[in-house]
Amino acid sequence: MMMMMNISIKSVKEIEIMRVAGKILAGIIKSVKAAARPGVSLKELDSLAEKLIREAGCKPAFLGYRPEGAAKSYPASICASINEVVVHGIPGKYVLKDRDILKLDFGLIYPPINGFNVDSATTVAVGKINRTVERFIEVTRQALARGIEQAKVGNHLGDIGWAIQSYVESEKFSIIKELTGHGIGRILHEDPPVYNYGRAGTGVLLQSGMTFAIEPMVSAGSGEVVQRPDDSFATKDGSISAHFEHTIVITARGPEILT
Repeated sequence: MMMMMNISIKSVKEIEIMRVAGKILAGIIKSVKAAARPGVSLKELDSLAEKLIREAGCKPAFLGYRPEGAAKSYPASICASINEVVVHGIPGKYVLKDRDILKLDFGLIYPPINGFNVDSATTVAVGKINRTVERFIEVTRQALARGIEQAKVGNHLGDIGWAIQSYVESEKFSIIKELTGHGIGRILHEDPPVYNYGRAGTGVLLQSGMTFAIEPMVSAGSGEVVQRPDDSFATKDGSISAHFEHTIVITARGPEILT
């Protein structure tokens, strides 16, 4: 039986609000990424992100949010996931060191009362890394770009997942299938789930005004993950992971990246 979904189509006015929010988030992520250097703690990055979000007249989208399946509400403004940790890493006292692979994932709500969510993620190589790891990160970045290219009127949701999966697997890396992107708007996680795998020409028909957070999560190993007691997800085999994400809107002219 096909699962019923309630997919929100945004108005021109709502998209403009999300466009403003996305521009703010893009600037803040750039600042936090620049601060991610050896010797800096994850807690410092979290404090910086929250400060910049609130100074911009927005609200952290993750702080106090309880996603489906989580045992408790999220206690920070950003997810900061190191090396084998894929997503939902809680920023604490851990201090960044050379060759760490850091995934920064966070969002904001604008305006802070009755506003719209935007969500984005990036992978940061801390200090010096080898060319193999550089290539792995770049493949994940390119997988996001290929998925976004398919987010156009008349395509199907499966076209996005197929583009991501086929590219990643052609480069001999693994999609983490248990973790997905999502619709986004008034709620951080709206319908539909946006899978990073699939068959072209299948799934929901894409329409102008749909807004998605597309976010390939990739493993250098098997792609299997385990959920840890703190609700973070890590690769089962301990292999490194990478993660990139943009909030996008589908328009008659093609996909527009909001973040």
